[in-house]
Amino acid sequence: MAGENAPKEKQAVADEPGANSPDIIIIGAGLAGLTAAHYLTANGIRNFKILEARNRIGGRIMTITLGTQRIELGANWIHGVLGNPIYEYALANKLVDITIDKKPHNVIASTEQGKKIPITVLQEVYEQYFWFYKKCEDYFVSKQRPTTESVGQKMEADIANYLSGFSASEAAVRKMIFVHLLNRETCISGCDSMDEIDLADFGAYSELPGGNLTIPLGFSSILNSLISNLKTEECILKDHPVSRIRWKLSDGTVEVECENGEIYHSKHVIVTIPLGVLKAKHEQLFEPALPDDKIHAIEKLGFGIVDKIFLEYERPFLHPDISEVINLWNPIENDNDVGKSWFKKIYSFMKISDTLYLAWLSGREAEHAESITAEEIADVCTNILRQFLNDPYVPKPIRVVRTRWLSEPYTRGSYTSIRTGSKQSDIENLAKPIYVHPSDTKVCTKPTLLFAGEATHPTFFSTTHGAFVSGKCAAELLLDSSKGCVSNVDSQNSEMMSSWVEGLSLN
Repeated sequence: MAGENAPKEKQAVADEPGANSPDIIIIGAGLAGLTAAHYLTANGIRNFKILEARNRIGGRIMTITLGTQRIELGANWIHGVLGNPIYEYALANKLVDITIDKKPHNVIASTEQGKKIPITVLQEVYEQYFWFYKKCEDYFVSKQRPTTESVGQKMEADIANYLSGFSASEAAVRKMIFVHLLNRETCISGCDSMDEIDLADFGAYSELPGGNLTIPLGFSSILNSLISNLKTEECILKDHPVSRIRWKLSDGTVEVECENGEIYHSKHVIVTIPLGVLKAKHEQLFEPALPDDKIHAIEKLGFGIVDKIFLEYERPFLHPDISEVINLWNPIENDNDVGKSWFKKIYSFMKISDTLYLAWLSGREAEHAESITAEEIADVCTNILRQFLNDPYVPKPIRVVRTRWLSEPYTRGSYTSIRTGSKQSDIENLAKPIYVHPSDTKVCTKPTLLFAGEATHPTFFSTTHGAFVSGKCAAELLLDSSKGCVSNVDSQNSEMMSSWVEGLSLN
């Protein structure tokens, strides 16, 4: 039986009076869940439990050391400075510097034949792509109805029109640069192809000014700061995957059952389960089923695969001034055979240090790469670099560390997008808290079920600051019920309220 095999310290926690009936349960110790816990504690609320499926905290944040270099297996950057709560929190806790020393970003852009493309051509296409991208965003801002469904379709039309003014050879080179940028965009948007991304709501994502920043001590330092005021041994229960959430009990409480057989009861539950897991398991997780608008949102929103491949070398092989090798691939003749062409989705190799490189991969190609060995990946990446650098002496990496976010059972993907067929309102519906037994529709009561995580922020989805804000908002709703009020859960017109890593032993 599960209880008989449980570690003694876990059993002791479960046997404490009231330990299984906290006022609040938080499902998930990722950024949203830990942020909610941090703000509850800061406001004097300590009677809560965090149920975490893994044997670690952090969710899609994981900083490790590879050689002498800190690397991020999950969240990589603080996206924007001005108005970014993660940046403000990091700055207040001395985790980032107020001054940013940016190194020059020098690139080599080459074709499969090893031919170098002039930087002027690269800049010309980058600038044109930027304006095509902004035109796609403008549909949401202006509330114009687009004539095409997806960002990919609109981009392809604009690109074709632009290339019509060049000779065949000039157009071919520029087309390869546009494909490179679209492949990069799939890793930013979290999708297989930009044909999957809804054009009308593409501009719903709000980009904060200030560029992308890394955290010197790694993103995990944010987590360590957030839990510094928690009694972690008492309130964070690791290795506690949730199997059932019964949220309409007659006494108004919620029953949360874990896979190890332990059962918890609470008045309020904050659900921070990633969208990928909700897509796969919402029918089994929630009893009764969630409201129709939430199910629609879960099923329609996108949750793509974006993986990283880190290549560690014994010695430097690239000129020290070069920081990125851009791959400009020939057109793929048959994109249905992913097994033979998956590597053509690798749009560049970025230098982390003189002996460490990073490649990104998305969609079907990332899924395929998760199924092959690190040795195969090392061989393929070596051949790519030798080919594009026109250098047969590029060494083979001494180590490959790659992520498998799709294979990770408690994530099942990377981050959220507004896919064709979905809208920003789906994110709003997913975020909407559920009030099971309001005592009076004119008097606000605290919600029974609350939802947090990057997938629940209508303008910051896919980001750490979206997760951070959503966790803080969930805490605030439980601290101050006057922050919002909705009608009974049965009303469908309620107003919205504001080791998968190879090469390492990790869970």
